[in-house]
Amino acid sequence: MIKSSISLQELRRKIYIKAKSEPLWKFWGLYVHICKMETLLEAYKLAKQNKGAPGIDGVTFEMIEANGKEQYLQEIQTDLTNKTYRPQRNKQVEIPKAKGKTRKLGIPTIRDRIVQGAVKLIIEPIFEADFQDGSYGYRPKRKAADAIKRVSKAAVTGKTIIVDLDLKSYFDTVRHDILLKKIAARIQDPNVLRLIKLILKSSGKKGVPQGGVLSPLLSNLYLNDIDKILEKAKKVTSRNGYAKLEYARWADDLIVLIDRHRRSFWLEKAVRKRLHEELTKLALTINQEKSSVIDLYKPKSYFEFLGFRFKRVISHKRKPWIQSTPKPAAVQKLRTKIKETFRCNRMRSINETVQKVNPMLRGWVNYFRIGNSGQCFSKLREWVEKKVRRHVRKAQQKEGFGWKKWSTKQVYSRTGLFNDYKIRYA
Repeated sequence: MIKSSISLQELRRKIYIKAKSEPLWKFWGLYVHICKMETLLEAYKLAKQNKGAPGIDGVTFEMIEANGKEQYLQEIQTDLTNKTYRPQRNKQVEIPKAKGKTRKLGIPTIRDRIVQGAVKLIIEPIFEADFQDGSYGYRPKRKAADAIKRVSKAAVTGKTIIVDLDLKSYFDTVRHDILLKKIAARIQDPNVLRLIKLILKSSGKKGVPQGGVLSPLLSNLYLNDIDKILEKAKKVTSRNGYAKLEYARWADDLIVLIDRHRRSFWLEKAVRKRLHEELTKLALTINQEKSSVIDLYKPKSYFEFLGFRFKRVISHKRKPWIQSTPKPAAVQKLRTKIKETFRCNRMRSINETVQKVNPMLRGWVNYFRIGNSGQCFSKLREWVEKKVRRHVRKAQQKEGFGWKKWSTKQVYSRTGLFNDYKIRYA
């Protein structure tokens, strides 16, 4: 009887179960699975779904499929099997950030994205089994909304001393030797380790490029010991099912929430000291400009995490609670984009312009439709309605907003403007 080969999904499931049940097991024989056509096809499919820009070689998905996708993947498989594969340099792109700063992205070629995707498909289940509950960034079946809910719940239950930690140039300063040792602690396959080393060295002597397919997984692995320290502290400080500490991490953005009771005051200094020691071992530097310790009980105190601003407020019933709303900078960024869209399309019809504005609104609102965003949404909706009305009146060479001409209902029915601003509670 010939045993049929298992599917990629089943393989990943078995790897995860093995890694979860045996935390000290070292995996071998993985390279052959990376080279399989099924793995390369899935990696190609995922790379195409992301709709990324071409790399330094200028090759696009359209060009690949015009010449034959199967042949393209066959060539990659041959290079991997013969161990002649060499990644190309990443295409360097700078995208603007707040305060005039920029973020550097390293865009691999599609060929390299496929290889990185194949590696990730095989090794991800191993490290997913080791990752902690408080880590959310770039992990399967985990969203920013989950991290935000975790933070909100902790703050509501009295953990209002906030250690907001941000790492300076984290992705650019990851040391390859430390990272490779962490990978080798779970993977014994020399061919896999060699391939990952080639991928890392193609972007420079240190760092993992933002924009690489494998980078999010490796960046989480590099900081996994930080999560373990906080998880241990959480268990040690628990009493009768109540932990005096909670945390949430998204890539290099870490929030630690500590109980405000006087018996827990020592914990804040102890956590900061222990984190500093571990970060020093990892050769990472804390960004002092973006890092701080906040007491939410102090007037006008707040902290920001994943685009939300959290602050303690008193309700009309004199009950304290934690309010989470979109931070002002996020609102202003959206308004600026919408303003620019209306300005660039002032000679086009309102329906054409609305079709460009709708995806911006839909994506932004879907992200922020948790927490206490209702008032912010009302103001945004009213502001967008005015922009639409003004666009129409200018096209007609008339002043005002046309309040008597169009009712609010007509604005939406005639233009198809996005109108789903409902908050969705868990």
